[in-house]
Amino acid sequence: MSKHYETVFILTPILSEAQARDAVEKFSTIITQNGGTMVHEENWGLRKLAYPIQKKNSGFYQVFEYSAPEGGVVDVLETEFRRDERVLRFLTIALDKHALAYNDKKRKGLVGKKKEVATETKEA
Repeated sequence: MSKHYETVFILTPILSEAQARDAVEKFSTIITQNGGTMVHEENWGLRKLAYPIQKKNSGFYQVFEYSAPEGGVVDVLETEFRRDERVLRFLTIALDKHALAYNDKKRKGLVGKKKEVATETKEA
């Protein structure tokens, strides 16, 4: 049975855009080669970090949402994150049905919109 995962990782800011894309492609390929299926990939770009990591104040953020057989793919991916000096931090979480529904709504643009408030005009 396959589970759904979401992985966020931060690449060092000293990379060029092409080098960052190559690193992202490498990790995406690791997922697909080990039996995983990419559901969604999102590039958040260069952002300021909340606190310095390895004396760096910014980094390239990337988010992967994928489904994979339990265990194997996540272990291989996280081992590659640890070995790659371009990765500052990473976090992988298993998604439940509520997180999947939220991510689906977010992709469709339904999350973050304010509901229109119906105003009634009072007649005096």
